[in-house]
Amino acid sequence: MTPPTTALDLYRGDLVARVSPFASLHPGELKRRAAEAARDKAATVLWNLAEAYLATYGRSGARISPKTLLMYREAVRSFVAYATDHAVDLLRPGKNVGALYLRHLEAQGYAPATVRVKLAGARSLYQALRWADATSADPFVDARAARDLTPAWDKRQPYTEDETARLLDAADPRMRALLLLCGHAGLRIAEALTLEWADVDLSARALVVRHGKGGKSRRVSLSRSLTAALGALEGHEGPVIGNSSEAARKRLATLCRRAGIENKGYHALRHYAGTRLVREGHSLDEAARHLGHASIETTRVYAKWSDHRLHDALGNW
Repeated sequence: MTPPTTALDLYRGDLVARVSPFASLHPGELKRRAAEAARDKAATVLWNLAEAYLATYGRSGARISPKTLLMYREAVRSFVAYATDHAVDLLRPGKNVGALYLRHLEAQGYAPATVRVKLAGARSLYQALRWADATSADPFVDARAARDLTPAWDKRQPYTEDETARLLDAADPRMRALLLLCGHAGLRIAEALTLEWADVDLSARALVVRHGKGGKSRRVSLSRSLTAALGALEGHEGPVIGNSSEAARKRLATLCRRAGIENKGYHALRHYAGTRLVREGHSLDEAARHLGHASIETTRVYAKWSDHRLHDALGNW
């Protein structure tokens, strides 16, 4: 049986077709174009070069996600804008350019996670320029983003039981299914929006995430309420939810206003799933498998959120 063609499969085909003209250039022509774009600080051409490198030689190859490419594109544009404003020669940057750029971002008030993404994007630009033989420079080789002093469990707190219940009560059938895909199945919002009916087995109460973070796939068990919410939707072909992440974020913001609770984003629903699993006695290993974590260390934050024993004990002093 031929597997169904997904939106991500089409995206990958488009990606390879998009980068092939650049990646197929004669080495001399590739070098010339890269050097010219760097000299002129042509952000669009430099991003095309970086994208071609990432899709051809990057660790994820053609499996690199649209979200990652979007973040890297904005990161490349951000660094090129900085280089323009500060008269940085992209082909012959000073040894402190990378570190100074990071300090500039931190001074602008960017969160540590955002600084790390912008650092990764800028590094990919110089990987691409070296690949094109336009420069041997690597101004970010020793550059490090400042350490985030906020503990992971103090950031992006999960929705509480009460908040989750109020969201579900205020949601229409499709939004309810999306909330439960994130809050019970623990899917990332990108995974939930690209989920296809062909990968959902309601009778077995399970679904398959085909293209999770890092291109990995995993099988996920469904709660009874999620199974019922999916069964209530009309039509069992194509995308289960579909639509863009931007549209989904707007719908959640509207729903939170209607329910009278703080909008913590979709990822806080995934945090809710992990926290609830640990609180109900499941092991970190089980929670990690359910959520598709590559490392159990990532899952430990849920133990922090779910452990109220110290708080409860102090309440009795």
